[in-house]
Amino acid sequence: MATTNLQFLQNPFPRPTFSSKYLVMRAPKMVFKCGCSSSSSVGGDAFSLTSSSKCDVDYLGESTKGDLNINLKHLENFGLDGQATLEGPIEQVARLEAEEAGSLLRDLGIPSPSAARLSPRGIFCTRTLNLRSISAIGYDMDYTLIHYNVMAWEGRAYDYCMENLKSMGFPVEGLAFDPDLVIRGLVIDKEKGNLVKADRFGYVKRAMHGTKMLSTRAVSEMYGRELVDLRKESQWEFLNTLFSVSEAVAYMQMVDRLDDGVIPADLGPLDYKGLYKAVGKALFRAHVEGQLKSEIMSKPELFVEPDPELPLALLDQKEAGKKLLLITNSDYHYTDKMMQHSFNRFLPNDMGWRDLFDMVIVSARKPEFFQMSHPLYEVVTGEGLMRPCFKTHTGGLYSGGSAQMVENSLNIHGDEILYVGDHIYTDVSQSKVHLRWRTALICRELEEEYRALIHSRGPRATVVELINQKEVVGDLFNQLRLALQRRTEGRPAQTLAATNMDDQELTESMQKLLIVMQRLDEKIAPLLEADGELFNKRWGFLSRAGLWDKSHLMRQIEKYADIYTSRVSNFLNYTPFMYFRSQEQTLAHDTYSHYCSEHNGSSTN
Repeated sequence: MATTNLQFLQNPFPRPTFSSKYLVMRAPKMVFKCGCSSSSSVGGDAFSLTSSSKCDVDYLGESTKGDLNINLKHLENFGLDGQATLEGPIEQVARLEAEEAGSLLRDLGIPSPSAARLSPRGIFCTRTLNLRSISAIGYDMDYTLIHYNVMAWEGRAYDYCMENLKSMGFPVEGLAFDPDLVIRGLVIDKEKGNLVKADRFGYVKRAMHGTKMLSTRAVSEMYGRELVDLRKESQWEFLNTLFSVSEAVAYMQMVDRLDDGVIPADLGPLDYKGLYKAVGKALFRAHVEGQLKSEIMSKPELFVEPDPELPLALLDQKEAGKKLLLITNSDYHYTDKMMQHSFNRFLPNDMGWRDLFDMVIVSARKPEFFQMSHPLYEVVTGEGLMRPCFKTHTGGLYSGGSAQMVENSLNIHGDEILYVGDHIYTDVSQSKVHLRWRTALICRELEEEYRALIHSRGPRATVVELINQKEVVGDLFNQLRLALQRRTEGRPAQTLAATNMDDQELTESMQKLLIVMQRLDEKIAPLLEADGELFNKRWGFLSRAGLWDKSHLMRQIEKYADIYTSRVSNFLNYTPFMYFRSQEQTLAHDTYSHYCSEHNGSSTN
C-alpha cells in the first residue's frame, strides 16, 4: 500500500472540546483510529508502520523504523490525492501548529517534553535517540527497576562487611556507616589509600586520605603530574554505582586504622592495596554467604523504596510493541521476591511482574554477558530448578547465557535494543562497546543534585561576578606590568597613554590593583570551596569538578549513555514514541556569537 510522510493535511484537526466526562476530538472530514496491536498495520486503513526492511534514516541519522505513515489509498477515499497542499509556508503552519499543540498539552494537564526536561525527573539526552526505532528494551534490576534505601541496604552491607573484617582480626570497634563520606563517581587510589574526584580529563581536583580531606596544595603536590586512568585497574577503582558506597566507606575508615598502626601485625605486612583486597573480600563474603539478601527478602519493605509509576511506564512500552527484557546478575529467588514486592500490587487486571517481560535472564554475569558466551539454563520450577537449553522462547525464564543469544532469539540486533541500567561499566559501557546497543543510565542522585544546583544559583552567580571582576582588574594589571617591563628595557609601552605615565603613577596603580586582586582571591577561595556543599560537603556536585568543568563521572555518562535520568518511571512523562534530541554542546570558541551580535552580524576578512 502506497504511503507518504505528510505531516499536515488541509483542514488540520481543530482544538478539542471538553465535556464533563469525555474529551471529544472533532474532525469533520476524517476520523483516524489508532491502535498499536500490529507491527504491520496501525490504525486500520489510516496509517501504516515503517518496518525494519523499509526504514531509512532521517536528517539526524536516526532510523525511521517505527514511524507512522499516512496511507495514500485511504486519503483517496476522502477525495484527496496525497499531494495535499498547506495553506501557507511550512514555517508559518508549523509555528501555528506548535502553538496549538502547546496549548492543548496545557489544557490536558500533560507536561511537554521540553517542560519535563526542565525538572529533576527529566530524561536528559547526550546522543539523539528515536524510541520509535527501538524494538526491545532491556532492564537491569538492582538500583534500576528496584531502588533501595541507601542508608538501609548499604548500611546493612557495611555491617556485614565489618563483622567479617572483625572475624579476620581487624579492629573495627567504634566505626559506623557514614554514607555522606563518598558519592558515586569518585575513584579509589589503591596505592595511596586515597579517594579522589577527577575532572573530565582525569586531573584530580579533590582528594581524601582515609577519612580526612587533603588541602588543595597537598592534592597538587601528590597528583600534579599524574592523571586518573581507569584502564590502570591495579591502581584505580571507579565507584560506578550506589553498591560501591558501603565498600568505599569501609575502606577509607580502615585506611585510618592502618595509618594509626592499630592493625595487628599477625595479619601480615599490609599496604593500602592489600587493605583494599581485605575489605573487598569481607564484603564479597557478605554477598556470597547470603545472609544479607536473606534479610532483605524477609523484610523488603525496610529496604525497597516502591515506585507505583514504574510498572505503568513499562506497561506503556509493552503495549507500544516493545519487547521488554529483564537482565540481572541477581539470582532467581531474590529477583522474584523483589519484583513481586515492587511490581505486582501496582499492575492492573491481576497482572504479575512476569507478564511484563518477553524474556527474563537471572544470574547473567554481566559484564561478561555482553562480552562472551556462557551456558544457558532454563528455570523450570518455582523453586529454581534449572535445565540446560540452547534456544529461548517468549515469556521464558533463564539463567546465564549471553547477549548474542538474546539478539539471535529475538532477531533484533544492535541499535534496535535499548539497555537501561545503573552501572556505568557493567550495564552501559559494555553493552554499547561490544554490541552497539543504545543505552540509558539510571542515577537517582540526579534529583538531589538538580535541586541543589537550583538553590546554589545565587552563590554561584556571586562567584562568577567576582571572578569576572578579577579578570578585568587583572587585565589592566598585566598591561601595566608589560608597560613597566618595556620601560625598564628602554622601549615604549603598548600605547602612547601608557608610555606617558610617570614612574610613580605606574607603580602606585599596580600596587592598588594587586591589593584588589589579593582581596578578591580571599573572597573567591572559600566560595569555591563551598560550591556544591548543598549536595555533598566534601565532594560537591556529582556532575561537576570545579565551578565550570565536568566531573570524570559526567564524562563517562556522556561517552557511554545515550540518555540518562533519575528513575525508570520518568519515562511515564514522555511516550514510547519519543524522539530524544541531544542539545547543542558549548565549545570554547562559541564566543563568536557574542562577536556577531556586537558587530550587528557583520563579518570581517
